Amino acid sequence: MSKRTRLLYVDDEDSLRMLVEGQLEVEGFQVETADDGDTGIALLDKHSYDVVLLDMRMPRVSGIEVLKHMRERKIASRVIILTAVDDLSVAIEAVKNGASDYLTKPYELGVLLASIKRVLAK
Repeated sequence: MSKRTRLLYVDDEDSLRMLVEGQLEVEGFQVETADDGDTGIALLDKHSYDVVLLDMRMPRVSGIEVLKHMRERKIASRVIILTAVDDLSVAIEAVKNGASDYLTKPYELGVLLASIKRVLAK
């Protein structure tokens, strides 16, 4: 049996975080969550993940700051931004800082799953 894909989802929106976690667990992913960027960074420093789903706007530590931390620490997880921020300049900044994909909320599960599959294939 192949190992389950480990995924970290960092988002300050509780109801969405629980929904995505449940949907991805049903799809066979091993999911951990963080309710803010600080907690996300702490988890990234302790554990390895295949994929990180990351919100952009969170209190205290933004998604961009988490991306920069990952780049500085050479954390190799693939990053997919999942955010309500539908702004091309923010998307460009995220990609420049290491994001592999940029999806906006509300999301479609099929699109999210396709994105995860695509970034894992890289």
